[in-house]
Amino acid sequence: MDNNLDSSPYGWCPPVREGAVKIFKAGVEAADPYNAVKNALTVNNGQIRLGLDSPGQPVRIGTWNKVRLIAIGKAACAMADAAQAIIPDQKIAGMGLAVTNYENVRAVSRFEVTGAGHPLPDNSGHQAAKKIARYAAEAKSDELVLVLVSGGGSALAPYPVDTITLEEKIATTCILLACGADINQINCVRKHLSRLKGGGLARIASPAAVHSLILSDVLGNDLSSIASGPTIPDPTTFQDAIEVFRNKRAWYQLPPRVRAHLDAGFGGKTAETPKPGDSEFEKVGHTLIGSNRISVDAIARQAEHQDYETQIYSDALCGEARDEAEKLAVHAKKLMQEEQSSPIAVLAGGETTVTLKGNGRGGRNQEMALAFALAAERHGLEPRWVFLSGGTDGRDGPTDAAGGIVDPGSIQRMRANGLDNPQAFLDNNDSYVALKRSDDLLDTGATGTNVADLQVLLIYPKLYH
Repeated sequence: MDNNLDSSPYGWCPPVREGAVKIFKAGVEAADPYNAVKNALTVNNGQIRLGLDSPGQPVRIGTWNKVRLIAIGKAACAMADAAQAIIPDQKIAGMGLAVTNYENVRAVSRFEVTGAGHPLPDNSGHQAAKKIARYAAEAKSDELVLVLVSGGGSALAPYPVDTITLEEKIATTCILLACGADINQINCVRKHLSRLKGGGLARIASPAAVHSLILSDVLGNDLSSIASGPTIPDPTTFQDAIEVFRNKRAWYQLPPRVRAHLDAGFGGKTAETPKPGDSEFEKVGHTLIGSNRISVDAIARQAEHQDYETQIYSDALCGEARDEAEKLAVHAKKLMQEEQSSPIAVLAGGETTVTLKGNGRGGRNQEMALAFALAAERHGLEPRWVFLSGGTDGRDGPTDAAGGIVDPGSIQRMRANGLDNPQAFLDNNDSYVALKRSDDLLDTGATGTNVADLQVLLIYPKLYH
């Protein structure tokens, strides 16, 4: 890791920092996509059994003639590996297709694996999406199209409608990211510019049976938002997509043909995405096999194992990253003012946002870590805390770090290493550079999974320090 947990710059903090990282990694391990697929999929005597998460429907069983395997997302390779290990070779139709981010690409038996761009789409992902559409369209009525879905799938498999180019869709994604749109707003727009998203893949595969095993990176596990719901009915409309831009005052920043397409949909001149109750979904099912909440529960268990009193601060943390960091610092100060005999772990999971106002580099977790360190100094927090914010996929925004881990000496280290005004780096959205100077980047490497973000705040009693 970039931060050497045993080195002297951290003062009293090394074992606490190491403990925070261990807690975070427990959350990542709980979202292991290979095991999640194995727990939901079995084959016995030619019968395929798919665990369901709907009350009263514990299992979906079928004797489909063939299975077509499609994996989309940051966990695609691990999920694909599990599926091909479970389903007999003779049952698999041709070569399965998997598209994932470049960092997670690896060979998978019986699959053609493609690396693609994230968070911005690229042509490699576009070509992979076209192959997926053709493969699904070939499915027969006695076949199952098994779709393995994980976070990041929206960007990784772009297939824009005919009237919009990939470059125009990329430009639209950049506008959404820059204006601070949340994941649900981003996916609402994506679904209305795409052939695969918003139930489009289920429509293409009809009349074959379709089932999705879904690893969620979305708060509340809205299945229509995870990878923009390629096999899930879309409750949103063209009007909703237009309102995202109008509310963010970004409508006229859009490429003209994107505006024209959305306007045509709003006026009924372009078909809506498939809706709940449509015939395309009569043979479609799904299973939620992993989520951020499952990982939050796992970090709580690990913190308890390390003898912390645990507190779930939020299992749906959202909002502007720096604002949420400020609130958490205020909460930490209140806890420190109380009589405390045992160390406390304040834990959270979710997905914050960043509204870009500068031209720096960093993701929402790095921004939250830097903002917390600055807020801790501003509010005069006693020097007996460590705070970690990390993305479970191991990649925070357009950087090679998973997030950041800060302590009471972080701001001092930044200043000692030439950053006279760390606040200016936060204002310029340049958290990566600031945290690199203080040796506070959280570097896990690509994890092969993605269930959004986790936060770990550890607070020690006065006697410890």
